[in-house]
Formats: sequence, C-alpha cells, structure tokens
Amino acid sequence: MRPGEERPVDGGACGGVPALELLKLRAAERIDEAAERLGALSRAIWSEPELAYEEHRAHDVLTRFFEREPPAASWTVQPHYQLATAFRAEWEPPGGRATPRPLQLGFLCEYDALPGLGHACGHNLIAEVGAAAALGVKGALEGRPGPPPPVKVIVLGTPAEEEGGGKIDLMEAGAFKNLDVVFMAHPSQEDAAYLPDVAEHDVTVKYYGKACHAAAYPWEGVNALDAAVLAYNNLSVLRQQMKPSWRVHGIIKSGGVKPNIIPSYSELIYYFRAPSMKELPVLTKKAEDCFRAAALATGCTVEIKGGARDYYNVLPNKSLWKAYVENGKKLGIEFISEDAMLNGFSGSTDFGNVTFVVPGIHPYFYIGSDALNHTEQYTEAAGSQEAQFYTLRTAKALAMTALDVIFKPELLERIKEDFKLKLQEEEFLNTVE
Repeated sequence: MRPGEERPVDGGACGGVPALELLKLRAAERIDEAAERLGALSRAIWSEPELAYEEHRAHDVLTRFFEREPPAASWTVQPHYQLATAFRAEWEPPGGRATPRPLQLGFLCEYDALPGLGHACGHNLIAEVGAAAALGVKGALEGRPGPPPPVKVIVLGTPAEEEGGGKIDLMEAGAFKNLDVVFMAHPSQEDAAYLPDVAEHDVTVKYYGKACHAAAYPWEGVNALDAAVLAYNNLSVLRQQMKPSWRVHGIIKSGGVKPNIIPSYSELIYYFRAPSMKELPVLTKKAEDCFRAAALATGCTVEIKGGARDYYNVLPNKSLWKAYVENGKKLGIEFISEDAMLNGFSGSTDFGNVTFVVPGIHPYFYIGSDALNHTEQYTEAAGSQEAQFYTLRTAKALAMTALDVIFKPELLERIKEDFKLKLQEEEFLNTVE
C-alpha cells in the first residue's frame, strides 16, 4: 500500500461522500441511537459515587451495559478483570479475516469519585465517553459491506484514578500489552486535544518527638508539630526558587491531640508535580531536604515515605491529536489554540503511565459549564442533562478518529513514530511488559 493511501473501506463512495466519511457518519448515528442508554449509564454512576477500588456498583452497571448491548452477546465481557472493580469488554467483526494479530484499539473508562465531593472530576462522563466511542466504532464496522477489517475493539474499565493508579495495576498485569492505540477523554472547561498533564510523586512525612506537659515543663518535650510547621514553611520559602511549572501542595494530617500536651507525632501528605519524569526527582530531592531540615531544627526524627507509584506525564501524540481535531471540527467543536494547549497547565493522571507503553490520546472537553474541576459546582455540572450533548459529541470525535486509525495505515505509522520519538525525548526505557 502506497504512502498516504487508505485501506479500502467499502469499495467506493456514495453521492460523492468518501466511504470512510460514511462510516464516520454511521458511528455518530450509532452513538445517537444509544444516547438514552448512555445517559442512564452516566447518571447511574454519578448518583452513587464510589471511591478508588470500591467502585462495585459502577463496575456492575458498566459490565451489564456491555453484556446487554444489542445484538445479544456481541461483546465478550470479563468482569473483575485483574482487579475487583476493573473489567474488559471485547468485540471483533464477525467473519473477520484470519490474521495472526488484529489491530487492537482500547477505549478506557474511569468511574471513581472524590471524597466528599462525588463526581467533581466528571469520571461518570469519562466512562460514558469510553463506552459510547466503542459503540460508535462497532456500529460503523457492523454496517459496512465487504470483508471486515482485522480489528478488535477493547473497552477497559480502569478504577482508582484519583488514588492508587488502577491503570498502573492493569499495566503490571499485562492488560495493555497488545494494544496499538488507546483512547479516552476528560471533562474540563474547554475543548483541547491535549493538555500537559504532569508527572506526580506523593510523600507521607512523619515526625516523631516527645510528649510532655506544655505548661509545667515544656523544655522536656520535643515538638513534632513544630517540625511539621517548619517543614510547611520551608517549602513555602523554597517556592521562590521553584520553576514556574513545578507544583508542591500538601496538608498537615496530624498535629497533636490536646493543646497542653507537647505533640509527639505529626504527619504531612504532599504531592510534587513537574512537567516530566526527568524533572520530578530534582523537585523531590529539594522538598525532602526541607523535611529533613525541619527535623534537625526541632530534634525530631523523621520518616519520609514515597507513594507506591508515581504518575507519569502524558506523552503527546501530535499525529493522533491532529486527526482528533480534524474530526472534532466537523462536529462543531471549537478547540483552544495549539499555543494555549501546549502552554496550559493541568493535573496528573495514571493515563500518563499508559502513554509510556502504548500511543494514546487524552483530550479534554467542555461540558456546558465554566465550573472548575474538584468543586461542588462541577459535581452538579457532571450530572446535568446539558453535559450529555458535549459528552456524546466528544465520543463521536474519538470514534471517528479510531476509524481513521483503522483505515489509514499511514496515520497509524505516524502515530507509532511520534510515540517512539517522545519516548526518546524522555530518555525513558519501557520496562513494563
């Protein structure tokens, strides 16, 4: 097949409309046909928010959705896939050509909530987008004449994004091993094909001192709260020398039990964020020096324990996001400029780890509200009917982009090349099997 040539779709065009564009229209129609069921899926997850690794009802709602998706038993569903609240659903075109390895496209669903806020990050909509985009691709391929392409559509239910890193669990279990491209989308205040989600490392810091009566003989005590306060202030002073792209934020989780007792124990939890995994250890070292200095100044002992897993920065894939933008514009999506996109700030996600083992796209989408993520107002917006239009429009753009990947081999090659180049830039060797 010559460079730039598309894989045959259905042998031609209809009324001047290219065959691939007809498939994209069919994908969008299929999503519209399932809109009521998809909205009900999202509302069911939103109405009963569950925390990381505890998303039992969301897991059951999603697995039933695919088990009952018409025609009957068209999806092969593995509930409790590698994790109690993860799942895997697969579909291949019936009668497909025998091939040693079909193209495997993954659509990811998140569905954990935030403590005290519910779905203030809109993970119910992420689950809906992943399910809807997969349905769109399936519907387009089912409705086309001719031999089906060698492709497998895979939906992964990935729990615990807010805490713990469910995608990392699944990576370590081999869930992403044979995937060629992965797709998901995250609700926001704007439409962006990419935002620089950054690398993140968390630490728990414990100070141990000596309790004593705070009025009678305080000189006999060693104040662990003083150490925590000094550490907090040390980091505040450090901010003057921090790069503008670095982020440090934390809380004092424990600082004593009673004012007239010198606190013998204090505990802090901090998150450190940097644009890349190369920079993150530099920031971490500076912060840990601040923690140790506070222990030295107060006479406390200190224990610094890093989180079990770091969240990696999301590697951009320009070929993939350009295809997504092209499709999104056809649907009326107004994207922020590339300059605003590349110079913006965002949070951190375990999807970043995924992009170090397989090419992927993680666009952001407007949901009809200017509320900010991780607020009560965003919780309300994520459960609104208005959000449905924007959510399904995003799912259509993802499905259309997946069809481009299936039927444009040159695009797939460019996506793979972009992936390799970004890994080289990160000086990072892929050690996850």
